[in-house]
Amino acid sequence: MSKEEINSKNSKKDQKESSESKEVKKHSQAKANEKKKSESLESKLQHNLTQLQKEKDDLEDKYLRSQAEMQNMQNRYNNERAQLIKYESQSLAKDVLPAMDNLERALATKVDDEASKQLKKGVQMTLDSLVKAMKDHGISEITAEGVKFDPNLHQAVQTVEAENEDQKDHVVRVLQKGYLYKDRTLRPAMVVVAQ
Repeated sequence: MSKEEINSKNSKKDQKESSESKEVKKHSQAKANEKKKSESLESKLQHNLTQLQKEKDDLEDKYLRSQAEMQNMQNRYNNERAQLIKYESQSLAKDVLPAMDNLERALATKVDDEASKQLKKGVQMTLDSLVKAMKDHGISEITAEGVKFDPNLHQAVQTVEAENEDQKDHVVRVLQKGYLYKDRTLRPAMVVVAQ
């Protein structure tokens, strides 16, 4: 083999190695680019996943809050309804109280003749029926005379000098009866209080 042939072979060999080296470099460059793309894609996916998790948490929080609000509204509705049912007769009772007061005033008048006595007896029977009906529906008279003044149950319209220490801050006279409706004051008793 001549020198030229050897040089030609070496040159082809060098070209082949050079082209293989270029291929290897291209291949490693492609792998590096692919790795960068993969890392970039992974980073974007991680970011998107974080965003979606945050949105999911926000929506879940809003859902739980709306569920709680709906439950609270339902409870308020049930409580208001129970209160309405419990105190449904309150306005009727308030309207009937003046009639009862008038019947009591009629009974307080003195009568002499037989016809008036019969009329008074009829008024008493009417008042008794009303009192019974009121009690049946949870309306009761407030005990006032001789008890300690309670601003929740009594309305002081006048004060008088106390005769002794035990009488201070106590009701000495009832001017108008007061009534309770279940656990509410329907009408406070108008009273005179000793000071």
